[in-house]
Amino acid sequence: MNGGSSDPSTPLTESTRISAAVYPREPGVVAEPLPDEFSRTRLRRSLFVLAAIAVLVVALLALLPGLGSLRQSFSGAEPGWIALGAFLELLSCASYVLVFRAVFCQRMSWRTSTEIGLSEQAANSLLSVGGAGGLALGAWILRRGGIPGGQIARRTVAFFLITSLANVGFLALGGIALATGLADGPSNLLLGIVPAVVGVGAIALALAAGPVARALGARSSRQAVAATLGALGDGVAETVRLMRSPAALLGSAGYMLFDIAVLGVCFPAFGNPLPPIDVLLLGYIIGQLGALIPLPGGIGGLDLGLLGALVLYGVGPTRAAVAILAYRAILLAVPALVGLPALASLRRRLRREDHDIRACAPGQEVEVLGAGRVRMPAIPRVAE
Repeated sequence: MNGGSSDPSTPLTESTRISAAVYPREPGVVAEPLPDEFSRTRLRRSLFVLAAIAVLVVALLALLPGLGSLRQSFSGAEPGWIALGAFLELLSCASYVLVFRAVFCQRMSWRTSTEIGLSEQAANSLLSVGGAGGLALGAWILRRGGIPGGQIARRTVAFFLITSLANVGFLALGGIALATGLADGPSNLLLGIVPAVVGVGAIALALAAGPVARALGARSSRQAVAATLGALGDGVAETVRLMRSPAALLGSAGYMLFDIAVLGVCFPAFGNPLPPIDVLLLGYIIGQLGALIPLPGGIGGLDLGLLGALVLYGVGPTRAAVAILAYRAILLAVPALVGLPALASLRRRLRREDHDIRACAPGQEVEVLGAGRVRMPAIPRVAE
């Protein structure tokens, strides 16, 4: 007989998952519903806003004078390339699920991991604030499912850092390749050196933030500040550990690279040549800064950020605008189409307590949203 491990990276057997499917709760206690920002009303409103913006963009393209080249480009769309772009976006979503599962808990079933990951992607698509909408939804779901708040905070920091390190890591590599002439692109040396320095500096700063946050947290007399700094420090340490996880590294890289590939195929989809790979890489990563503007789906901010970055690296404005509009349509539609049904399914399972999220906190007594203090089921012993 072997005792079960409490390491959340250890997968459960099917019998263990079933035994963890129900936990005791006070009679008459109703679990807390989704927060207002993720309610059906809010999601419907976001869908309406995005649809209205799409109709407005189509109307402007069709009616405004001086946009003849854009209209001509869109009229020559090749459906095969668009379908490939949609498939690549699905692979990006699948990579997101992979890194989510690797970071938060491999004890959950693939179904639960997939539903949470795709729900986060839908939230990022419809309520985008630099990806914070999806992370906030995921944190609430995990807390509602019985994972301790400290564990969620630590691993949310790690998830943000491991996915961000993929961006800044490739930013540094792309900048170095451009500056040294290993990749095609503009001859302006600064367009390679600056991204390289920023990328390397961001990695060094992120890794140094852990010890600094822990030291400051230990000195703080305010409990909330100490807890926040402690979670940041622990999250950085967790990130360093996860950098040895193939699933986390492949997931974080695939999440970004497949998305870049979507943008790339949107150039030949309308008869335009594909920009040099390094230009596409740098333009994409730098342009993502526009997503920090708090707009539904990042509409406007991300588009202008991508356009400005691609033009800076030598891509023609019209070609870039056509590709970006097509890319943004795929980026908004695909995650929403797969994520909203996943969120609906997960909400039903949470209401019925028919899930295995709590398997990530075996034997612990935790505060479950809407249910109070609850002791999670211990992992049963499994015969050899």
